[in-house]
Amino acid sequence: MHQKPTDDFTLPDNGLVIGVTGGIGAGKSQVLNLLKEEYGAHILLADQVAAQLEEPGYEGFYLLVNRFGRNILGEEGRLDRKAFADMIFKEPEILNEVNEMLHPLTWQVLCKKVDQLRSLPGGPHLVVVEAALFDENSKKLCDTLWYVDASEEKRLSRLMENRGYSQRKCQDIMRNQLCREEFLLLADQVIDNNGSIEEVRVQIARLLGSPCPVSRASKA
Repeated sequence: MHQKPTDDFTLPDNGLVIGVTGGIGAGKSQVLNLLKEEYGAHILLADQVAAQLEEPGYEGFYLLVNRFGRNILGEEGRLDRKAFADMIFKEPEILNEVNEMLHPLTWQVLCKKVDQLRSLPGGPHLVVVEAALFDENSKKLCDTLWYVDASEEKRLSRLMENRGYSQRKCQDIMRNQLCREEFLLLADQVIDNNGSIEEVRVQIARLLGSPCPVSRASKA
């Protein structure tokens, strides 16, 4: 579903759900901040939901332990996230297996959260779901999917500057993510984030119209 530009910020009665995706270093956080601060969006992060599912007592935790054993846990009996991340990013097959286990659970939770927000009296008119992985099933939750695009050179520069990663580590992470062509197959809209924040702001305004007056007033 492609969103047409409007003169004013108007949304359906039950709200609009935008999915935001893109490769690491593309600048998704910048887009999310603009949507939150200028359009009053409620942001849901798939990574945060997945991390909670990996905590003791949640289904994701037990799936991981049953598959990989208790050696993936730290001294306190919780997932050793750093060691586990190092392990799975060295083995693409394991990363795919983990995604297959956690991805459906994550989207089940996100669907419930969106339903809850939509049922709230006076709830947010704009909900944004940020995730690195989308498929046709998870896309059904979102009215439109935005792909935040940036060149490999720009992404490498941002990661090395903002996170202190080596070029080798950045390239290893990027190789384990979807390629640009795969993102574009699912995307309804593309946000070019190679330039300035003002250029991103203009692109969002073309899709959603002027920023929400309520958001502006609440920040005053």
